[in-house]
Amino acid sequence: MMRWKIGLLALGLLVGRVAPAEVCTTQSQMAGPEREALAAAARGLAAKVQAGDVSGLRAATLAEYAKDFAGIGDVVGNTSPHVKGGTLKVEQVYLLDGTQLKRGADGSVPDAQFFCSLNKSVAETDFTISGLAPGRYGFAIVDVVDVSSPWRLSFLLRQDQGQWVMAGFYPKPLLAAGHNGLWYWTQARLMTAQKEHWNAWLYYQQAENLLRPTNFIQSTHLEKLKAEETAAAPPALSEGVSAESPLVVKGADGVEYHFTALGVDDSLGNDKVDVTAHLKVDQLGDAAAARKRNLDAMTALVAAYPELRNPFHGVWMIAETAGQNPFATEQAMSQIH
Repeated sequence: MMRWKIGLLALGLLVGRVAPAEVCTTQSQMAGPEREALAAAARGLAAKVQAGDVSGLRAATLAEYAKDFAGIGDVVGNTSPHVKGGTLKVEQVYLLDGTQLKRGADGSVPDAQFFCSLNKSVAETDFTISGLAPGRYGFAIVDVVDVSSPWRLSFLLRQDQGQWVMAGFYPKPLLAAGHNGLWYWTQARLMTAQKEHWNAWLYYQQAENLLRPTNFIQSTHLEKLKAEETAAAPPALSEGVSAESPLVVKGADGVEYHFTALGVDDSLGNDKVDVTAHLKVDQLGDAAAARKRNLDAMTALVAAYPELRNPFHGVWMIAETAGQNPFATEQAMSQIH
């Protein structure tokens, strides 16, 4: 149900020990042969994804990550049908020189930061990558167009014996419910102006999901989007929503529902995206009871914030308790009373 994400490296925007900034070279600053070599490597990897060539992709992967390839093979299998037959367009390449990264005395590697100034302007694209071993890296964004719905295939590459090989793979669609990230950003601004703060906050999330290639990348534009999202957040979310600070909504019967996360989802491919809500429960119970509780929680949520009815198809409710698999159900707004 939820959109899957995978990379060969455990990468993320992390708070922790950070190395001094390493050297980033954008494609406009690269020498032609270097830029073309990096773009060609990314294009070749993307072609293997299109063809579902798992063995070929594994052979083109850094040896330390090729050893256990089952997870990435599954992702390639899921991605390939969406991009088969499309036109590959290398949108951006970056050269990330981490040759001066130093391991700690205990062998650990600090987070690596690369600050990439764009066309000598104040705009930046920044990378904060955890656990990056010393070496010369590249990051490439390949868009797949001329298919029913465009996709983006992003790759982290490392230079190994003079060849660019894969060190991370991050696929994602470029549309949700038929619209791109800029559309959701524009709609979120309109919703903010109309005081629809819940709708705006969730649409900003969808915009970010579509516009951010992967979670270890930040940019001037994404920072602006995030600032607008924070400013648009409803008062009830002033302290955020999490397991430690849940959103508490009371149903018509007085039952309280504790939501630990709210987001958006497009996995069903409807004409509008769904709201996703994570519900903390003491125990799941049997399937019938869990399904009823999920529906009751949806009803309470939509009754508390009725503006959600218009811009969303429905609600995914994910009931969660420690030590058990989540119980997830989806209902269209027309079925939530």
